[in-house]
Amino acid sequence: MSARGMLSVVGTAVGGLIGWNDSTPSADPATLRALFADMGVMIGPDEAQLTEAVRYFQSRAGLDADGEAGPETVHLLVRYAAGARETHLFQAA
Repeated sequence: MSARGMLSVVGTAVGGLIGWNDSTPSADPATLRALFADMGVMIGPDEAQLTEAVRYFQSRAGLDADGEAGPETVHLLVRYAAGARETHLFQAA
């Protein structure tokens, strides 16, 4: 098995441990923009801006920065957005 294949297997196992499952959140542009907004990043209607935001997020999160919001990217976006919402609620209390 290649190193990439092994990382994929390990990533899947770890994902199961931390609550990821086979159902991937939607990766449609509106959902992605909402997730970014939860993190305080406002993205306009331009598709190129969204692709660049995804690419930047991927590079900061240690993913392959291809600009495609695949399952791993979306899962991390969901986790980061949830953390940002919790932080915001904590600060508001």
